[in-house]
Amino acid sequence: MDLGISSKNAIICASSKGLGLGCATALAEAGCNIVMNGRDAAALANAAASIRDRYNVNVTEIAGDVSRPEVQQELLGACPHVDILVNNNGGPPLRDFKDLDRAKILEGVTNNMVTPLELIQAVLPGMAERGFGRIINITSLSVYLPIAGLDLSSGARAGLTSFLAGVARTVADRNVTINNLLPGKLDTERLRGQDRAGVPMTEDENKMLANIPAKRLGTPEEFGKVCAFYCSVHAGYLTGQNVPIDGGLYVSAF
Repeated sequence: MDLGISSKNAIICASSKGLGLGCATALAEAGCNIVMNGRDAAALANAAASIRDRYNVNVTEIAGDVSRPEVQQELLGACPHVDILVNNNGGPPLRDFKDLDRAKILEGVTNNMVTPLELIQAVLPGMAERGFGRIINITSLSVYLPIAGLDLSSGARAGLTSFLAGVARTVADRNVTINNLLPGKLDTERLRGQDRAGVPMTEDENKMLANIPAKRLGTPEEFGKVCAFYCSVHAGYLTGQNVPIDGGLYVSAF
């Protein structure tokens, strides 16, 4: 399917690996010029070079922590006319609620709620004026299924979801959409540990699959394909939605 977004300009945050890289790859395959971001400059350079060689699109790399205002300004400066924004950032580590202090709470909320809101504020007016915009927020299935120890991540991402639910409706008539993708158990370093993504499952990891109706982990590649569709011209009538990508793990009839 032609997604109708060839030559569109996309910023994909935290895209040197994992789900962000899956999204960057799918958007490049659709013909988008992309601006990639990651904290590890070497990993980012390798990922960008691979995409550049494979899809022959313009790829710009901005290394750094996207929660820092100066990095955000670099991203926006590298892409003056943003058509697509994919918000993504690492979540807080597993931590008991009683161990959270004010500084940790503020850091988590900044990374997973304030930062995407700041970027959306920056790009939304131009999208509305030009009559096209696609904003995707990678949140988490924990917005629907809270996980003890990830309370800060769940709370910050749920706050972002609620905040943008009304905003999405104010720009829908300008062909600008805002949607959230909620990853469940996907085969990433964050889920399985450094350098274990894509390798055979351990016994403990196989036990994890028992609760997933699909009986497997999802992949960053298929996650990216869903992201690319929601960024396409075909998804202009879909906005303000939360889309679990979880192999059926979240059980709900509605």
